[in-house]
Formats: sequence, structure tokens, C-alpha cells
Amino acid sequence: MDEYAQLKKLVEEIGDDVFKAVGGNKAAGTRVRKSMQDIKNLAQEIRKKVLDLREDETPPAAK
Repeated sequence: MDEYAQLKKLVEEIGDDVFKAVGGNKAAGTRVRKSMQDIKNLAQEIRKKVLDLREDETPPAAK
């Protein structure tokens, strides 16, 4: 799943900025917040795809 690899990459990329933001760097804090929003959106896409996969595998209900 490509999205999962992208998610891991985004998390890894913000590591330095997280520590800078904790140290008081306001610009780094802004970058972290933007990256976190991107991570949130990508995680939501992954959730939807996983749910779609699960629904596709569910057999039709017997009537």
C-alpha cells in the first residue's frame, strides 16, 4: 500500500522539526502543524481503503 509508505515518510520527515518546535522555534511549530494535518488526511485515506477492502471481502447476507 503506497499510502502507508507515504505516511511513514511524512512522520520521519518531521522528526527534527518536532524537537525544534519543543525548543521554542515557532517556524518549526508551524511546519509540524502543517505536516500533522497532511498526516491526518493521509491516515483518513488509508482508513477508507482498509474499510473498502473489508467490505469487499464480506459475503452477502443470507435472506
